[in-house]
Amino acid sequence: MKGSCFCGRLSYSITGDPILRAFCHCTNCQRLTGCPFVHTVHFPSGAFNWTHPEPHGDHLDSYVIPSKPWKTRFRCKSCGACVMSANSKADKCSVWGAHLARDEDGKTFQWDIVKPTAHIFYGTRLLDVDDGLGKWEGYEGASARLG
Repeated sequence: MKGSCFCGRLSYSITGDPILRAFCHCTNCQRLTGCPFVHTVHFPSGAFNWTHPEPHGDHLDSYVIPSKPWKTRFRCKSCGACVMSANSKADKCSVWGAHLARDEDGKTFQWDIVKPTAHIFYGTRLLDVDDGLGKWEGYEGASARLG
């Protein structure tokens, strides 16, 4: 599976199946994107590799959320798009589904593998979503189900 930032300067590949795929309504994702929710796809950290030309850091900017110092978000220095979040506490990483590679019709490659299965952190949602997916207070299967 491959992905990139908006301008294409940053690119990455991911191997294996995701360990979580959901629409995230947490306040951090909302404030970092300016959107009511994002399509997040989580993988073990070892599954992620930068594929743009080295040195990779020349094209990356990072931001650590002060309240969660174990989480680092990486974004493109050129277009500003956030493309990956690393969680050193859980040894996981996440990417946003909108950055995954698409075919000529705009459809995400391997959609069945990354298609969201739930809404997480739904208690802080900015809008209601009626799509038949489960709604969770925190992470799917690890928190109270809201609907």
